[in-house]
Amino acid sequence: MRRVVCLAAILVLASGCGLTSGSPMVDDVSPGSIGQGRPLEGAHLTVTSKSFTENLILGAMIGIAFQAAGAEVLDRTGIQGSIGSREAVRKGDADASYEYTGTAWITYQGNSEPIPDPRRQWQAVHDADLKNGLTWLPPSRLDNTYALAMNRANHEKYGTRTLSDVAALSTSDPGAVSLCVEGEFANRADGLPGMQKAYGMKVPASRITQMDTGIIYTQAAKGSCTYGEVYTTDGRIRSMDLVVMADDRTFFPHYNAAPQINTRTLEKWPAIADVLNPVTKKLDNTVAQELNAKVDVDGEDPHQVALEWMKEQGFVR
Repeated sequence: MRRVVCLAAILVLASGCGLTSGSPMVDDVSPGSIGQGRPLEGAHLTVTSKSFTENLILGAMIGIAFQAAGAEVLDRTGIQGSIGSREAVRKGDADASYEYTGTAWITYQGNSEPIPDPRRQWQAVHDADLKNGLTWLPPSRLDNTYALAMNRANHEKYGTRTLSDVAALSTSDPGAVSLCVEGEFANRADGLPGMQKAYGMKVPASRITQMDTGIIYTQAAKGSCTYGEVYTTDGRIRSMDLVVMADDRTFFPHYNAAPQINTRTLEKWPAIADVLNPVTKKLDNTVAQELNAKVDVDGEDPHQVALEWMKEQGFVR
């Protein structure tokens, strides 16, 4: 368990203790395939993350990698909301986190139109953030974007495989299509309104129910709503045997996870890139679903899930 403590040595966003403090990571790890020669020996690095399962796991991976490479690491993972963790890295109150390209492009950098090619999306985000004191390392194949999913019985009944199929069904058999979505998704331009416009999908408000994320998965699995809004890397997709509809018009932005590093930190400790790049290269949606399920389905601790995976992959010992 990682405790929240107040220590003079802890970097904080503001005075006081609690949400703005952290605790040292004390994993007993040594170099495996990464961290050979302990190139971060003498570094004092702070790792942060957002508070949802996947980002907690990814934040832990960074801290574990840094420790194996010789750094002393302060754990400030679990910050509520997206902006808090980004600002911590931007201001230098933290040194590294995993962020998502689509979030940066749309939410932080203020663009309205996503870039369809994931590599070009990353490059655009990378280039724009250099002036903000942030350097993005190469992205993973992990693409945590939006999707609609249905249970196996409804999939066999209606035969939809793509969002275009869902749009066609909403016209030919309006009573067959009901949606369970989050409140944010229901109102975002890159969410439900934009999706309906892009696909010509006609689902009346009476057939759309807003609810919390976790409930959406159970309701879709039960068939209480024909389609539920899901995240493509969520472990509950596999555990509940949900069928994801392909985004055949590539409407949704790409949300590829990539390390976001404070530029001054990276200039001082350039070995950070060599330490993290092999880890990022291994991450994809299948890995994310499996690791997320260990937490959200099996109830395991995100940090421990990250540590065991890092050991299994041979990154650390």
